[in-house]
Amino acid sequence: MTRITVNVDGTKYSDEVEPRTLLVQYLRESLGKTGTVIGCDTSNCGACTVHLDGTSVKSCNMLAVQADGHEVTTIEGLAKNGELHPLQTAFHECHALQCGYCTPGMIMQSCDLLKNNPDPSEQEIREGLEGNLCRCTGYQNIVKAVQQAARQGKESGQQSGQGDADGNPVDLNEAEQTVGATS
Repeated sequence: MTRITVNVDGTKYSDEVEPRTLLVQYLRESLGKTGTVIGCDTSNCGACTVHLDGTSVKSCNMLAVQADGHEVTTIEGLAKNGELHPLQTAFHECHALQCGYCTPGMIMQSCDLLKNNPDPSEQEIREGLEGNLCRCTGYQNIVKAVQQAARQGKESGQQSGQGDADGNPVDLNEAEQTVGATS
């Protein structure tokens, strides 16, 4: 067994894990983060996408020990203070799901996409979600949801680099005051 310490959705966890335990298994079985789903077990579908230090990764393709000392955000960690993340709201409002199995991974990948490109074209959205598969929707409403979230980010004045690691809006004045406060 190997001891790991991981900050997941803002909570610090320290656990003994088998070195071969996948991150998706650790999140679901040890921490109860069942929003991160197991789809293909081969990293092809993207249903298990989470953020590691703010960047999307497929948790079925990563060992839990590799996350030691890092920050992991799951779909459960996107909502803040009881309010859904703008992408979660957009997916709901645009009916960007049918069975919902791919939805957590699609939203997590979309967050990463908008963090790096806050005003993507339809083609850029489609390319940004290439590693995430949906067998139900045909992607039309998923693209619409990402476009809606991007528009809302633009309307709220959020510019590239002004969101947190998961694409949530950040008050720049507050952020400047706290930089270095936690280091």
